[in-house]
Amino acid sequence: MEMVVNPANHVAIKDWAVDDQPREKLINKGSTALSDAELLAILLNNGHKKKSALSLAQEILRLSSNNLGELSKLNVQQLKKLQGVGTAKASAIVAAMELARRRQAGYMHAKKTIRTAAEAALYFKPLLGDSCYESFHVLYLNHASRVLQHRCISNGGITGTVVDTGLILRAAVELGSTQLILCHNHPSGNLRPSATDVHTTKKLIQAAGLFDIRVLDHIIVSEAGYCSMAEEGFIT
Repeated sequence: MEMVVNPANHVAIKDWAVDDQPREKLINKGSTALSDAELLAILLNNGHKKKSALSLAQEILRLSSNNLGELSKLNVQQLKKLQGVGTAKASAIVAAMELARRRQAGYMHAKKTIRTAAEAALYFKPLLGDSCYESFHVLYLNHASRVLQHRCISNGGITGTVVDTGLILRAAVELGSTQLILCHNHPSGNLRPSATDVHTTKKLIQAAGLFDIRVLDHIIVSEAGYCSMAEEGFIT
């Protein structure tokens, strides 16, 4: 249960019992003993006027519906709209969220081969899963499923992005890639392929076949998970 601080009876964190102070609690009991609000309070370092750092942290979490995934979507300007959050505090939060995202992505990005839809999804989801805008990416693989390169092909809006078939295949030829895994995200959270997704995939499969390049899968990711168009029967 998270500690609730009443601003009307504000007491600075430094005046709390040592065991209740977030930083001391982390040192003495470890980071897993702290609530999300307490961890965020340590990042904030201090509060604002009659708000302790913990009270301010709780307000920030409420702004993001107490969901860290939603918090990671907020930028500096959005966070600064909350009274007591300036540029330094907002920047610290955004930086921490980005570090968490990169940590999550780090293991899969170190892998040299991608052989399954689940592995491809684990590669892309930390990058795209909580993005507010749609983007289209390609993993270029050799015949042994070794990753040659990952490229972002295009960034779009909330509902779509442009996919340039020629650009994708030109890069494949330059890299000597014989297999491709496509990926894009659905900011709406809906993982079902749209008619446009199916058409784009079939178009790429047909064009790639002219160069003896195989499209292995088209992965759609969102916060909710992933959809493999190969596993769902859209790619045969």
